[in-house]
Amino acid sequence: MTAPAPAPVSSLAAPAPRLAGVQQMLLWAVAVLALTSSALLWQKLAHTQEQLARQSAASGAKADEAQAQARQAQGMAQTAKARLAVAEGSLDELLSWQRQTDELLQTAVRARDDSLVTDLAAMLEAAQIQARLSGDVTPLQTALHLVQERISQAANPRLAAAARAARQDLERAQSADVPDIASLLAQLDALWGQVDAIPAANDAADASDAQEPPPEAAPAPWWQRAWREAWSGAGRLVRVSRIDRPDASMMTPQQAFFVRQHVKLRLQGARLALLSGRRDAAQADLARAEQMLGELFAPQARATRDALARLRQVQAALQGAPMPSASATLAALADAASASSEAISAANAADADANGSAEANATPDTQGQPHTRPAAHEDARTGEF
Repeated sequence: MTAPAPAPVSSLAAPAPRLAGVQQMLLWAVAVLALTSSALLWQKLAHTQEQLARQSAASGAKADEAQAQARQAQGMAQTAKARLAVAEGSLDELLSWQRQTDELLQTAVRARDDSLVTDLAAMLEAAQIQARLSGDVTPLQTALHLVQERISQAANPRLAAAARAARQDLERAQSADVPDIASLLAQLDALWGQVDAIPAANDAADASDAQEPPPEAAPAPWWQRAWREAWSGAGRLVRVSRIDRPDASMMTPQQAFFVRQHVKLRLQGARLALLSGRRDAAQADLARAEQMLGELFAPQARATRDALARLRQVQAALQGAPMPSASATLAALADAASASSEAISAANAADADANGSAEANATPDTQGQPHTRPAAHEDARTGEF
């Protein structure tokens, strides 16, 4: 068996240098690429580092700016805190001033209401006195009208009862049948001057003269006329009559004078009683004067009958409706005044309670020191922040 023939050496050694060159070229290409990529990466890394440096510098600047803004914000917060403290102090002062203003306003309103009530009561009392003195209800009606107008203008709910009472009193005053006191006083004055002309019961001459003359008879014969004259002359010498009250017939002229003065005093008392509005006293004086005129003076005399008729006429006029008054309105005004006084007392008690509670709220803290406002508040009041 024979061995194969070996390959020719020249054919295998020829491609080896060519392959080594190709590999070397590839290696150089790879190296160039690696260097290029490394350069690019290094350039990118430098750019990134530069960017990072710039960002870091910007961040630092922003941090510094933020720190400055934080310090500024802290200062502004302290300023705002100080201003808030000043505002709280101003608000407290404003509330205190408002409370004082409200108290002053309420005091002024109460003083106005009290003054209004006092003025209305004084006006009504003066109108009542004027109505009693004059015997005319017009002043009282006018005063009640004014009371209603002033109460409506005041618009005070506490005076509503007084307004209703004034309306009722005005209706009673308008519907009252009041006698004319002026005419009654004039009649009493005329009667007072007529007392001296009234003959006493024992004054026969005056009584006979005061009698009404008999009616004129038809012409009589001469002898009848002579008989009548003789009989009348005898009647003047001797007079026979029935004496019901011997004491009246036994009065002396001095006693008759004092009786007339007493009757005048009774009439004067009745006049004063009418002026003061006391009708019962006037009625009593007039009744006593009528009794004295009927018992101690000549009842058949014309002057006595006229005086008695005038006295009875005055008494009948006084028996009418009484003089209206504003007592209901005055009572309502008095109630309003007392209610206002009670309201003032309650307001003062409420203020005292509020002051006590405000002092109780200012309690000390756990360390025994009273609660105080921050120092910034005090600095803010002085303008130091």
